[in-house]
Amino acid sequence: MLGMTRRWGLALAVVLAAGVAGAQEWETVATKPFVIKVRPRPGTKAKDIWAEGELKASAAQIQAALEDQASYRLFMPYVKESRVVRPTDDGGRLTYTRLDLPVVSSRDYICHVVTESKVAPDGTGVYQQRWKAEPDAFPARRDVVRLRLNEGSWKVEPKGEGTSWVVYKFTVDPGGSVPGFLASVGQNDAVVDTLRAVEKRAKSLPVEPPPAK
Repeated sequence: MLGMTRRWGLALAVVLAAGVAGAQEWETVATKPFVIKVRPRPGTKAKDIWAEGELKASAAQIQAALEDQASYRLFMPYVKESRVVRPTDDGGRLTYTRLDLPVVSSRDYICHVVTESKVAPDGTGVYQQRWKAEPDAFPARRDVVRLRLNEGSWKVEPKGEGTSWVVYKFTVDPGGSVPGFLASVGQNDAVVDTLRAVEKRAKSLPVEPPPAK
């Protein structure tokens, strides 16, 4: 029963985005397999979460996995629907994601996603992506709770052949009526499972050969 409850907590804590604000000190809650830090987001029920560590995939592969928001439903935990709605004027895109969760109602969110930098064809450079909820971009769906606070970022740097250093930050308020223990228990598992899902997806993608000199 506890294992199942931890998975419910996973669904509520994950798949989403990255904390920035808040004057609270970070608290380290895990050091293996990833460093995970948390702090409360003032004025909300949410927490800022910061996770970082090594993934066994190249930065280019991870970049390809994270850029393909339409395929998140194929590998991200509890994502049942994901699509790019339209491009935005700043070169980003508006995306839609729906989560199907046990016990509680489905959640969905609309995010403005911007890619700030990319890994070069030769494998150098840094991949950076950020996103923020735009919950009123189009009307809510019946029987689905719209998440209004969901923001985050990814930063991926090459570390060596076939490995990368990833920093994943997010803040999300699960919204609606959620028992407190479900919103918090399993939080570390949620982060680890998301990072492992990205790693597995990235490793399945082809490695592009470097350009000829």
